[in-house]
Amino acid sequence: MKRATILAAFAVAAAPVLAAAAQEEFRWTGKVATGQAIEIKGVNGGITATGSAGGDVEVTAVKKGRKSDPTEVKVEVVEHAGGVTICAVYPSDGAPNECAPGKAGRMRVRDNDVNVEFRVKVPAGVRFVGRTVNGGIEASGLKADAEAETVNGGVELDSTGTARAQTVNGGITARLGRADWDGTLTLETVNGGIDVSMPEGLSADVRASTVNGDISTDFPLTVKGKIARRKLEGTIGSGGRLLEMKTVNGGIELKKAGI
Repeated sequence: MKRATILAAFAVAAAPVLAAAAQEEFRWTGKVATGQAIEIKGVNGGITATGSAGGDVEVTAVKKGRKSDPTEVKVEVVEHAGGVTICAVYPSDGAPNECAPGKAGRMRVRDNDVNVEFRVKVPAGVRFVGRTVNGGIEASGLKADAEAETVNGGVELDSTGTARAQTVNGGITARLGRADWDGTLTLETVNGGIDVSMPEGLSADVRASTVNGDISTDFPLTVKGKIARRKLEGTIGSGGRLLEMKTVNGGIELKKAGI
């Protein structure tokens, strides 16, 4: 069972213009099955997720606008086979924007300054996925896998599961409780450092590269090819899965958890 409520509060003004503090709040509470994902998709605004001892996912979205009307930005909830996707859907002057899971849908914004900040409480066993464009993503105390994608903002992920992250302008800090991912685990930015903590029993093939920065690791690593300051390729433990860390302007640190 789920519920969604809209709470609005506007400053009173004599002139027929929107007040600078115009704000609207959206709330949603619902069930997401263990192993499924709660996915948040924004455009302007950050996403903060925290682990919860409860059984429900709780989402709050605070919309604020100066020149644009917050009520024109709709928060939509889409249930699907993989879980629940919640999006900030902005008005469009062309093809309509659409809330859809993953890479699907349309989330373009033009001449709209509404900022939507999401706060999410995530129960144990529910995966978290956060996607935005202009804003940071922070997740702490999660008890399942996590994924974050932004453009202008840093990423901080702390989970007992695995974590993947991508940004352009911002650093990445990731603390993983498990190291048994499938395929490739990628942590990638352009302008920012990468700081990753892994469990002590890590086994992985590692590829790390930077242009302006150093690379360091706490794990014994068998190097493949030449040893270089800004490019590293090798094997930790028995290998078998790929850990890829890439940046341009920033250092890369691979640490043992708890050190």
